[in-house]
Amino acid sequence: MCVSTLLCSQAARVRGSPWYYSCLFSIASLPVPLFTMKASFKGKYDVDKNSAAGATLAVNAGDVKFRASVTEATFINGPSLTGLALAVEKPGSFIVDYNVPKKDFRFQFMNTVRVAEKPLNLTYSHSRGDNRTVLDGTFVFDPANKVSANYAFDSGNVKLKYSYVHKGLTTFEPSYDVAKDSWDFSVSRRIYGDDSLKASYGTSNKVLGLEWSRNSKHSGCFKIVASVNVTEELKLPKLSAESTWNFEA
Repeated sequence: MCVSTLLCSQAARVRGSPWYYSCLFSIASLPVPLFTMKASFKGKYDVDKNSAAGATLAVNAGDVKFRASVTEATFINGPSLTGLALAVEKPGSFIVDYNVPKKDFRFQFMNTVRVAEKPLNLTYSHSRGDNRTVLDGTFVFDPANKVSANYAFDSGNVKLKYSYVHKGLTTFEPSYDVAKDSWDFSVSRRIYGDDSLKASYGTSNKVLGLEWSRNSKHSGCFKIVASVNVTEELKLPKLSAESTWNFEA
């Protein structure tokens, strides 16, 4: 049994078993695939939690992507299933994730509808392990303005976010958590083409964050984050650094 069939077959165990048939139909209707392979290695260092590493292998078969990822826990005490995850994805349609050691599935289904001739992007997610279901919606007014809403079916909580892109370089994103009755704010700016700087502040946890990231096909990707709780006096910021190297065959 191929990975895609194995993952999709589990959808029949979740409420709304038509997902199973939709998933199988999406894969079965694909043309004869052209296989390409991509691999990535990610390293992360956290001042408080020390270092961590992970690797992902992805195979593109036509419109469908297959992924296998591991963490350092998979090999630290000899090869094991710890940290192993499998996924099958059709961009813009569905993603099925499988956590091997936990035997836990997570399903995502995406669709776009037109409202007043403008796109409304919808994402429905369900995790079997914690029985958590979330619906995300993003309404795009124009390339510079969009509004997002997140609804959690288990708690009934709603999160709202507005995004405004100024001249294609600077992004302002205020967000509101209904349950916490709190606001979060972030502003980011793209610099030097592949680099961006971001500042954020959460009113509920009083955490101020600064982030420098780069997303380049040639020099790789990295992210450096510093955060500090403004209510704590004379405490050094928490620092973390993350780097990703991509390979393609």
